[in-house]
Amino acid sequence: MKIALRKTSLVDYPGKIAAAIFFPGCNLRCPWCHNGDLVRGTAGGLIPLEEALGFVEKRKRILGALVLSGGEPTLYPDLGALIGRLKKTGLPVKLDTNGMRPRVLEELFRTEHTRPDYIAMDLKLAPFRYAELLPAGGEASSPGAAGEALERSAGLVRGSGIVHEFRSLALPAPFFGPADLEALRPLALSSPWHIRPFQRGNCLDPAWNS
Repeated sequence: MKIALRKTSLVDYPGKIAAAIFFPGCNLRCPWCHNGDLVRGTAGGLIPLEEALGFVEKRKRILGALVLSGGEPTLYPDLGALIGRLKKTGLPVKLDTNGMRPRVLEELFRTEHTRPDYIAMDLKLAPFRYAELLPAGGEASSPGAAGEALERSAGLVRGSGIVHEFRSLALPAPFFGPADLEALRPLALSSPWHIRPFQRGNCLDPAWNS
């Protein structure tokens, strides 16, 4: 398994200096995505996961946290074992996810050694619109299945007892608007929900750059 490694980050784990591991591949195709090469599996400069873990082990006394991001890290089949291994360093582990694989989250939350210490989950569009983001032949390709997965994952995250946040991009109108916010609000409820401005440039779909 090869991944992208950000050796030092001041933005990926709130309040901590972190190292971030980015997994290639994603089960969504958001046209505004800035990690297009990772999503398509065409990113250069990837290194073996074991090499990244060796770096983490050497720097664990300097780092304040570890982040698993992507792409979509829940597609990695040994994610639970990896989280358990990383937690043995004594550093808190944050998981970034799009919420499309609630069964994976449910499995991670079952045992203490596989539970992340922080979760950031994306809320991209109104749940009923998530079919717009699926690649052809994706695992949640039936009508409504992706939205149902999103809602289930949001409930799991909210009820997990794990420190968490939800994240959205304020995408250009009329593509994204008040109706999306209203549909997403019940998923966040009283949890922290950060809405950031969309920034064009290096998008998966070049049309979004303009």
